[in-house]
Amino acid sequence: MGTFKTLDEVREHFRNDRFATENGMEVDEFGENYCRCSVRLTERHKNAYGGVMGGVIFTLADFALAVVANNIHCLSVAQQVSINYLSAPKGTVLYADAECIKNGRTTSTIQVKVSDDTGRDVALFVGSVFKLNA
Repeated sequence: MGTFKTLDEVREHFRNDRFATENGMEVDEFGENYCRCSVRLTERHKNAYGGVMGGVIFTLADFALAVVANNIHCLSVAQQVSINYLSAPKGTVLYADAECIKNGRTTSTIQVKVSDDTGRDVALFVGSVFKLNA
């Protein structure tokens, strides 16, 4: 069983993740090894050319990774992450679907697929997390 029991409990805990939440990122769904986070895109998320800043996409994926990792075994930190940007978002909402693909005793691997509300694949993010209280 995970660290969190309800969606409200997850949201309350991650309200303290101020960089993500103050930039509009929310936890929409969660399960034992899964979560979905989202951000409604606004002018504040755009770069100088009018596109979505890559850091917004990265932060959303990293936020989703943190939700899954800390539900599996709290307290966890990212050990290594990588992101491949696939397409520029065309919609108004980004979604990050995170899933644990390897749950080890001290490290886990989490994959995050970022898409927009038009169904466009935006990024693929993979991270290894380390369990601090092993």
